Amino acid sequence: MSANQVNWANRTIFTGDNLDVMRGMNSDSVDLIYLDPPFNSDSDYKAPVGSPAEGTGFRDIWTLDDVNLEEHGELAERNPALYTLIDAAGLTHGPSMKAYLIMMGTRLLEMQRILKPKGSIYLHCDDTAGYWLRAVLDSVFGAKWYRNEILWKRTSAHNDPQRLGRIVDTLLYYAGEERTWNRQFGEYSQEYLDRFFRFADARGRYRVGDLTGSGTRTGETGEAWRGYDPTESNRHWSVPKRIVRKLGGEEALSWPVSKRLDLLDKHGYIHWPQRGRVPGFKSYLSELPGRPLQNLWDDIRPAPRRERTGFRTQKPLSLLERVILASSCPDDIVLDPFCGCATACVAAENLGRQWVGIDESPKAAELVIQRFTGTKQLTLLANRIVHRTDIPRRTDRGVLQNYRTHKHTLFGMQEGRCNGCKSAFDFRHFHIDHILPKARGGDDHLENLQLLCGHCNLLKGTGTMAELKVKLRKAGILR
Repeated sequence: MSANQVNWANRTIFTGDNLDVMRGMNSDSVDLIYLDPPFNSDSDYKAPVGSPAEGTGFRDIWTLDDVNLEEHGELAERNPALYTLIDAAGLTHGPSMKAYLIMMGTRLLEMQRILKPKGSIYLHCDDTAGYWLRAVLDSVFGAKWYRNEILWKRTSAHNDPQRLGRIVDTLLYYAGEERTWNRQFGEYSQEYLDRFFRFADARGRYRVGDLTGSGTRTGETGEAWRGYDPTESNRHWSVPKRIVRKLGGEEALSWPVSKRLDLLDKHGYIHWPQRGRVPGFKSYLSELPGRPLQNLWDDIRPAPRRERTGFRTQKPLSLLERVILASSCPDDIVLDPFCGCATACVAAENLGRQWVGIDESPKAAELVIQRFTGTKQLTLLANRIVHRTDIPRRTDRGVLQNYRTHKHTLFGMQEGRCNGCKSAFDFRHFHIDHILPKARGGDDHLENLQLLCGHCNLLKGTGTMAELKVKLRKAGILR
């Protein structure tokens, strides 16, 4: 568990802007983040009438306004590489892509702060902005955090006029050096079984693997056994430890090679071909965990009818369960900051993880309850899911002194000038202001405080500095 404890309850759904909510979350407090944000697809998504999600939806269309530009400036201060990247995207793809990446960049910076150093993040996207998002992730988390670009085959066919059908989504997987990684396995295809598991005996189907490795050895692994000398084939004995341990215990691993081979033969694990004298190892289908998972996921179908809520972009539970199983452990904390119909939250609950979700629509809080209807968990969860519309208060900064005591320090730091209009004023004419309002996740830390003149303080109100600068420009006070 991280030294920074969470400052919200397990099974919490926040309704509101995820940027504001995340700004109020403690640093290093989340183990796994899965996000399925808008794709900048130039589409209008609405849930159909009569569906559980009726009344929800969003327009996946982005425009560049003055506030976006100021947020871009804030990115330049926090991450120059990200600033340069987004500027290049704007020059290449126009203002819509620039606005979209500004939205994503500001939020990913907060995700980087609240994710534990050993944590993992999966960003779900498509080819509309996928390669730009990967570059954004490189800028935020560092290229060393990149692990995989996973292709999920979401449908078997799709008609796209004048081009090839787009049938895959992308999951960009980033994680720290000490990440949690639980290897996952899929089912073998019938074609694979027919091709490789061609043999069978009383124990079941098996494929023939090598008992030897390439290269000669001068020790006992290079000696002949049962008439076969591996050295003649420029090889040496390589006996599978897993089966030796299973048959003879840990001590069997220290036995001479010939004795270990006798043990395998005694229990029927050696395949003797009708022709030739090269023995092989019987790898039984029933003893294998499955096909090791690769970065092409073609075995997960779209959300089945029993899961559907009406969200057009809904993902199947099996997809989220795979992500959660691979990159978290029981009781770890899973965050979905664009939780929509709460699929990640439901999957996390099913797998014994703690979870928190954020969405602009209050419907997400209703759906997470509805999706447990008819299950054994409903009675337990009905009174334990927390729906919040406020912003959490960070508790990882220690005990902060009253923010008003910083006025002299701030006056010196700003050299007697208002941080809004940049005009000089006497000490008595300044007001202490929260750069990020407390109502939007800010706190009383010195880094979040500034001095404003009376006019700028009144003009800013409960808004952000980005909004204040827009107002000052429109008034001709700032260029």
